[in-house]
Amino acid sequence: MKGLYLAALISVTIFGAVPAEAKGCIKGAVVGGVAGKMAGHGGMGAAAGCAVGSHRANKKDKQAQPQGGGQPAQ
Repeated sequence: MKGLYLAALISVTIFGAVPAEAKGCIKGAVVGGVAGKMAGHGGMGAAAGCAVGSHRANKKDKQAQPQGGGQPAQ
């Protein structure tokens, strides 16, 4: 079990220093992988975590954009 936590810590350290193209994927994959490993399905947990992390990051980016249609009010 110590090896799993050490691997997760190392991967977060390595990948956390470089900006990722798919925002939220790496963090979600690490969390999902650890949770999935506890349930006996580490790879499936990592894949699902990546998908959920990316979805949440995209949703957050859409909410941060201005809601105006780009047309000035007349």
